[in-house]
Amino acid sequence: MSLWTDAHCHLQERYLSGDPQVAADVADTLTRAHEAGVGRVIVVGTDATTSREAVALAEAVQHDVEVYATVGVHPHDAEHGTAEVEALARAGSPKLVGIGECGLDYFYEHSHRDQQKQAFARQIQLAHELDLALVIHARDAWDDLLAVLDAEGMPPRTVIHCFTGGPAEAEACLERGADISLAGVVTFKNAQDLRDALRVVPLDRLHVETDSPFLAPVPHRGRTNEPALVAVVGTFIANELEIDVVALRERTAANTARLFAIPVLP
Repeated sequence: MSLWTDAHCHLQERYLSGDPQVAADVADTLTRAHEAGVGRVIVVGTDATTSREAVALAEAVQHDVEVYATVGVHPHDAEHGTAEVEALARAGSPKLVGIGECGLDYFYEHSHRDQQKQAFARQIQLAHELDLALVIHARDAWDDLLAVLDAEGMPPRTVIHCFTGGPAEAEACLERGADISLAGVVTFKNAQDLRDALRVVPLDRLHVETDSPFLAPVPHRGRTNEPALVAVVGTFIANELEIDVVALRERTAANTARLFAIPVLP
């Protein structure tokens, strides 16, 4: 039986703290994921600390659920620069499969826009240099985000994570070669524009994720999210597209394997 892949989650907080409860909580979370039919998760860094934690978790965990890691600087933390994450990426790890999440966020604008664009451009360059996938965060900044991508060149393996745009934004990303990943937002009542965008995404460019612990899907909205709920997101998407759930699960798992250049799940 095919298994789900959670293409983007954040399980690594405090993983290097030495607290045995943290490791136990991760193990319990992965066990619930396995019981829900999840076979693989991608744990995503957002700054130097969480990136180190992501790599450490991916390297340490021995579980039925496979764990891989990315390292990156989220636009909220762009003011701190990218030097530490660049060094971590260049150090290499057999479990390191991507750069990011990185990008632009003009909704909160915790870092100045110029700092965000500089950090984003540097991480695009790093993905090119190391031939790693690029994981992009995009919120209320589409014009500038696409302009930076056009200037630096879209890495051949790129995904817009937790996509929240409409059909026009989806088409602009797809035309440039990016994949689209959807999280629990697609299940929200007020997300019709996003559901319309879903219909323009080819099945071979689509991914499913939780972005956990954030954005739990309906009917779990308001609770702590976790990788087990990627099955809820994927089933909702399959129903929206009126396709078989198993077919959607197999297709998205294969897409994420291609994106991160890792073996397809059996």
